[in-house]
Amino acid sequence: MTVAVVEAYAGLARRLLARPARLGRTRLVAVDGPSGAGKSVFATRLADALAALPGGAPPPVVHTDDLLDGWDDQFTFWHRLEECVLAPLRAGRPGAYHRYSWVRRAFLPRAVPVPVAPVLLVEGVSAARAAVRPELSLAVYVTAPARLRLSRALRRDGPAILPELRRWHAGEREHFAADDTAAHADLVVDGAPALPHDARHYFVHRVGGATSGALAWPGTAG
Repeated sequence: MTVAVVEAYAGLARRLLARPARLGRTRLVAVDGPSGAGKSVFATRLADALAALPGGAPPPVVHTDDLLDGWDDQFTFWHRLEECVLAPLRAGRPGAYHRYSWVRRAFLPRAVPVPVAPVLLVEGVSAARAAVRPELSLAVYVTAPARLRLSRALRRDGPAILPELRRWHAGEREHFAADDTAAHADLVVDGAPALPHDARHYFVHRVGGATSGALAWPGTAG
């Protein structure tokens, strides 16, 4: 049986910092899930919670959409993340990458620095893929109903992207089925929760079912 649990971002942030770093000196957090599920919101609020802890600082956040060379690079972008960000941090050195402009359809010349920090959040589709699991301190899978996810994406980016978006969604389904991403996640987060809560400071995740064995800690409201 799967149960929905309300948990504070602050509590998750504290427990994350108690976990060992597996990417050099950095605790790598992957926030994965299909488009429109709420990954960016979750990553932003967890980053805010980490920054709000005593002595905390805003962690760097890398969005995989910034590394894609257009729509056709849905999963093949990974070598850029590895070479520009993960490999340097693994060696204890800062990384840097070039952000893709979806308006110009080209990578921008100015590099985005990624400092060596206690935590790095990587947010985006396939961020928690099998290739990086051994180095993750926390794997999060954010999900929401397909119809809602589609409406969110169209509201954000406009109806002109619908043909590409449908192709993208098909690719997501194939990837998540083959990768078994949700089953390997530490947290499966509800991106459209019905439970009442203060969404700025709390999130809702699922305990039990196929993911119960993956959870590294119990969810609590505190």
